[in-house]
Amino acid sequence: MAVKHYENFPVASLLLPRHFRHPVAQIYRFAREADDFADEGNAPDDVRLQQLESFRAELRRIERGLTPEIPWFATLAAVIRDYHLPLAAFHDLLSAFTQDVTQKRYASFDQVLDYCRRSANPVGRLLLVLYSAATPQNLADSDAICSSLQLINFLQDIAVDFGKGRIYMPQDELARFQISEAQIASGDAGGNWPAFMTYQIDRARALLMSGAPLGNRLEGRIGLELRMIVQGGSRILEKLGQIRGNVFHHRPALKWFDWPLLLARSL
Repeated sequence: MAVKHYENFPVASLLLPRHFRHPVAQIYRFAREADDFADEGNAPDDVRLQQLESFRAELRRIERGLTPEIPWFATLAAVIRDYHLPLAAFHDLLSAFTQDVTQKRYASFDQVLDYCRRSANPVGRLLLVLYSAATPQNLADSDAICSSLQLINFLQDIAVDFGKGRIYMPQDELARFQISEAQIASGDAGGNWPAFMTYQIDRARALLMSGAPLGNRLEGRIGLELRMIVQGGSRILEKLGQIRGNVFHHRPALKWFDWPLLLARSL
């Protein structure tokens, strides 16, 4: 089962042991629906923020042991209780999605990484708790993988995000490479754009590979799934490099014929 909003994370895939598929699906449902509030449709910002606040209210009800008002949150509450999942991770996700509504530019890479810490890393951390594998080293490697996948998604979606009024590329780095918003708006992949994208691709790849040993430490099908995730991110970076970062005319994505290659590399 794939969720388009998290296409770099295979969700509740057949690689997962069956008993993990339901709780994983609930985690991703929370993330997907909250992300939709911030990102989909034509609702004004105040409505988006109210929708996100309704999820915060449900988390507070779960924390107090009260019955959720949104029906499917009762299922999520049971998963949180049964697997001792940290509510702080769900709050971090809501914080990031709220930021999508209120902040459209990022001055530096540190600001982008802080967003990744809340928008992507909580998912990996929740899964490690679910798998009873949340050691300090595993958490650090998971953070590296998840942040890199978020960065890769930003690179894929530069044109898409600009259409929504957002630029996740650090403003100081755009200035260093002499790239203006007008160039992004016009879909111009000339000038310093290939060099700028090569810089972004190389950094995302280094971060991804720094966390990759986690896939070898996790045992069995869980480890294999994580190695597939890492290889999926790496494959997107390969495709970005092949088109010299010209995401304005071609958005790299994983296709059906990529999966045998990813499986072979993972094995």
